[in-house]
Order: sequence, then C-alpha cells, then structure tokens
Amino acid sequence: MVESLNGNIPRGRITGVKMVELAATYGHEGIRIAREPFYLPQGNEVALMRAAYLEHLPVLLKGPTGSGKTRLVEYMAFQFGRPLFPVGCHEDLSASDLIGRYLIKGDSVIWINGPVLAAVQKGGIAYLDEAVEARKDVTVVIHSLTDHRRYLAVDKLNETFDAPPEFMLVISYNPHYQSVLKELKPSTRQRFVAVELGWPPPGLEQTILEHESGVDAATARLLVEAAGKIRNLVTQGLEEGVSTRELVYAGKLLVKGVPVRDALFSTMVEPLTSEPDMKQSIIELLANYFRVR
Repeated sequence: MVESLNGNIPRGRITGVKMVELAATYGHEGIRIAREPFYLPQGNEVALMRAAYLEHLPVLLKGPTGSGKTRLVEYMAFQFGRPLFPVGCHEDLSASDLIGRYLIKGDSVIWINGPVLAAVQKGGIAYLDEAVEARKDVTVVIHSLTDHRRYLAVDKLNETFDAPPEFMLVISYNPHYQSVLKELKPSTRQRFVAVELGWPPPGLEQTILEHESGVDAATARLLVEAAGKIRNLVTQGLEEGVSTRELVYAGKLLVKGVPVRDALFSTMVEPLTSEPDMKQSIIELLANYFRVR
C-alpha cells in the first residue's frame, strides 16, 4: 500500500515498486521569487543562462565569493517563473540529502523528498552552491541530469524520474581557494555550460553599492577604488579579495551612522585575513581613502 499525505502519488518511470507501508510527502515547493531581484549583468551571463535554460542544458557558475552567483540564479528563477531549490553544499552533504530518504513516523514509513528530486518533480531550478564541497557521491548522482538522459534514478524507491523541460540544474563553486583535492573533475566540469563571474567593473560596482546600500555616490566610488587596491594583494598572499557583498555591508553600516573605522574594519579587514602583516597592509590602503587610523 502506498499512501500519500497530500494525495499526490510520485510520477516517474516505474522500474519496480516495493510493497511497503509508505506515506509519501511532497511538501517541498521550493522558493518562489515574488519580486524581481536587482541584478546588473557583468557581461553576457544572462543571455547564456537563458539560452541554456531553453536548450535544457545544465550551468556551472564560477567566481569568487560575493561576486553575484546566487543573485544571478535568483534573478533567472524570477525571469523563468520557476521555483528555486537552493542547497548550500558542505563536506557532510550526501546523495541522500539531495534525493530523499525514508523516515519512521509512528506506524508509517515516510519518504521525504530531497531538494533535487523535488526540483525534478516540480520543474524547478536546483541550485547546488559550492558543489565541490559536497561528498564525491553527490556528483555521481547528478550526472544523469547533466546529459541527454535528464533523469534522476532513485534506488530507494526503485523508480526513475524524468526531468520535465522546465527543470534546470545549476551548480557553483569558487575556483580561487579550492584545493587540488576539492577541484571539480574534468569529467564533471565538461557536462556543464560554464559561466564565469568576476568582480564587477568599477562603474557597475559603484551603481550596485548605491542601490543596495543607499550610500552616496562619492562614498561608493571610494569604497570601490579601495576594494580594487585590496584585491591586488591577492598576488601578495591575500587568500581572496574583498567581495562586492562586503562592500554593500560597509555601505549599509556607514549609512546607519557607524563610525568609518568600525564599519570598514568589520567588513574590509577582519573578514579577509587574520594575519597581522596583511591586516596592516589593508589598513594602509584604506587610509588612502578613509580616516581609519
């Protein structure tokens, strides 16, 4: 007997059904983006993602932290009118976390959908953020969704689910700080349309800061110029440059009246490094634009 808690029996290509007392829940509806997210394209990434969606191709977003990868996915989900199923990947994330698992509830065995299976069923966008951080079995599971097959095999249900035309798979990762052991395999990378994001050009980044934080144009320009200098320290040992996100945070703190030194130290110094000499280098750069000493 298969019982559904909301009356929906899973649809897929049946390869076998184990007769168990099963209560199936399919309550994961994803996130509906109600308002259009603010996003200014750096280049042709919007056109690339739109073409990939129409051709049912998976997308790999590459770029540094805070460069707009997640915002781009949210923007495209709104444009396509599809629910978004985001997953923040980590080293303990397993294939079962993405597909689903059985849980015991009272006298029933309940199947709980994972976000990827839910996205396949709902025709949504499955977004795996920092996919390289997940366990190796995760990438194996999604392989069948990244080529002409476009299906998800769920061994625990003895069932295969075909992805509808509306489904899209997007993964992202930051190639700048990944170790060799955590790099995506070429066999995985070459299954995707790759879209690379970097730091926005200065004029574009200033516009973003003004819109997102409410800071005035002059201060936004100084923040962007200082960020450019700090990012150059990557060649001198800084792990990663200050992100656009941190600049927005700095602007918001300044707008709220937080002292300049406190606002900039908490967003453009402390999050970047714990190394005293590198901190001092950043402070010296900031001192060319703001009173931080």
